[in-house]
Amino acid sequence: MIPTGLGPDGHIRCKWCLATDRYIHYHDHEWGFPVTDDRRLFEKISLEAFQSGLSWYTILQKRENFRAAFAQFDFHAVARFTEADVQRLLQDAGIVRHRGKIEAVIHNASRALEMVQQEGSLAAFFWRFAPERNDADIVLQAQTPESQALAKALKKRGWKFVGPTTAYAFMQSMGMVNDHAPECTTRSLVDAAKQAFQAPQ
Repeated sequence: MIPTGLGPDGHIRCKWCLATDRYIHYHDHEWGFPVTDDRRLFEKISLEAFQSGLSWYTILQKRENFRAAFAQFDFHAVARFTEADVQRLLQDAGIVRHRGKIEAVIHNASRALEMVQQEGSLAAFFWRFAPERNDADIVLQAQTPESQALAKALKKRGWKFVGPTTAYAFMQSMGMVNDHAPECTTRSLVDAAKQAFQAPQ
């Protein structure tokens, strides 16, 4: 079972979000709701790469700085970044200054452009890996067969810093699975959003 707790308003939520108001807002309004916007998908998979080895809250606190630094994660623009941009980003105290991850995001932006040409959109590709499962059977896990398949497919296409654990965190946050606890007040809202959602083709 996924641990839960009472929020400041008395509603039951997934326990991981209860530390701060910022985390609660992210949990209530973003995490698990289905997303098809290509820019948001690229942003999230990029930030998940930066999160590797850190807490997601660290990245969430810096998200606006990341957006400013990476052209709002417009992958058309990021793909044009040069070594001068890498140096600029390495001096930016508002983000995580890790050369390998910075270079991976720029590299992956070019792979995203290729994916759009081949698949029509990033969403059409990513949602292909959404599992068909009974979300009521959720358990705590770091990766799944679907996230392993997604990571393998991305690696085959040349993407970097996207392993199966990163891929699963991405799938959770972008609504490909609903991993809110059964008792969580937000779970029913995500379920309703998913029922009204049509996966891109």
